[in-house]
Amino acid sequence: MPIYDFECKHCGHTAELMRKMSEASITTCPECQQESFAKKVSAPSFQLNGTGWYATDFKGENKKSPAPEAKQDAAPSPACSANCACH
Repeated sequence: MPIYDFECKHCGHTAELMRKMSEASITTCPECQQESFAKKVSAPSFQLNGTGWYATDFKGENKKSPAPEAKQDAAPSPACSANCACH
């Protein structure tokens, strides 16, 4: 469900409200009761509810990143000794 930013042009009150796209917009400010409450242009945001790929695949899971692969032993460079820390 989309979350919209609203601002009152009369008193400056702002709010984030979750509204269905099919619902009529709110025009009455909850603070000053004036008919000057309007949607602001902002970045889109939404909330995922219910079941589906989000709830089953991502929500609440702490997936560990795969362990790094062990490096294969490389031959020491001419500057290294056989017991150096880099090999």
